[in-house]
Amino acid sequence: MRRERLTGVVMMLGSGLSTQVGASVAALAFPVIGPAGVVAIRQWVAAIALLAVGRPRLRSITRRQWRPVVGLAMVFAVMNLSLYTAIDRVGLGLAVTLEFLGPLAVALLGSRRMVDLVCALAAAPAVVLLTRPQATTDYLGVGLGLLAATCWAFYILLNRKVGRELPGATGSAAAAALSGLAYVPVGVVVLLHHPPTLAAASYALVAGLLSSAVPFLVDLLTLRRVPAQFFGVFMSVNPVLAALVGLVVLGQRLAIVDWAAILVIVSANAVAITVARPEVHSNDGDAPHHNPVPVAGCDVLHGAPELALTPVFGKVSADGEPRTSRATQ
Repeated sequence: MRRERLTGVVMMLGSGLSTQVGASVAALAFPVIGPAGVVAIRQWVAAIALLAVGRPRLRSITRRQWRPVVGLAMVFAVMNLSLYTAIDRVGLGLAVTLEFLGPLAVALLGSRRMVDLVCALAAAPAVVLLTRPQATTDYLGVGLGLLAATCWAFYILLNRKVGRELPGATGSAAAAALSGLAYVPVGVVVLLHHPPTLAAASYALVAGLLSSAVPFLVDLLTLRRVPAQFFGVFMSVNPVLAALVGLVVLGQRLAIVDWAAILVIVSANAVAITVARPEVHSNDGDAPHHNPVPVAGCDVLHGAPELALTPVFGKVSADGEPRTSRATQ
């Protein structure tokens, strides 16, 4: 059991680093093809990966079922573009931290637990510190980070609806395919006006693989080894990983107060997940039992499973049950 848990930790660390390194590699292509060009290539990679894994039967989707799928595709398109543009303007660490406010909003709107309110009150001053007005503050970059957070919140809500309406990864794969198609004209126009160098094209392709395909597959395997609650706590360190990767790969330095604010936000998220509903124990009193996570419960954008109960800043519930909308508990 300990070996399984250790393997799971290594895989989670690898998944988180893959996501953030992918974003930092994408930033290396910004000077040549811009965030829009990079996002277009990433969307194409994500669509190919999800279609290959999900193998959706598109003809079986009804007109009523297409509506939330189209909405999810629109969220896909806007969220990644706003996040990558925010990364270009305010840096990787701040942009990713701001994006994590989306799940917080969903959790607070449906939560009746005092601990969520306390965690939110603790995180609020940290958010203010991160976005504090200064002469050098990039308000557009901050706004784009908050737009990415808003998209993430809508993503959670739409993903639940799509998960209830369609089996397996059909809905997510269909939405990824639509988003990829939507970026075909965008990508063509951007890449024609800003011809990519071999290096820039390689960076964008690697970003798509590291930020979409690799985390998606690794997280599926990880949740067979560790409880979803443990996974959720570990997921909350992504803003810290983003800040560290931004420092090492991109040379983006944060002030001490910014690091303190990020740590407060991560701690609030971890506490909220830790004190969530406890794991269900097996009848024989052995190790905690957690159900495996199906492909249908996966967040294909961030490489993270999105299960039943959305905690503060995270997408993972305290249990491994299939996605049934229980965010209001």
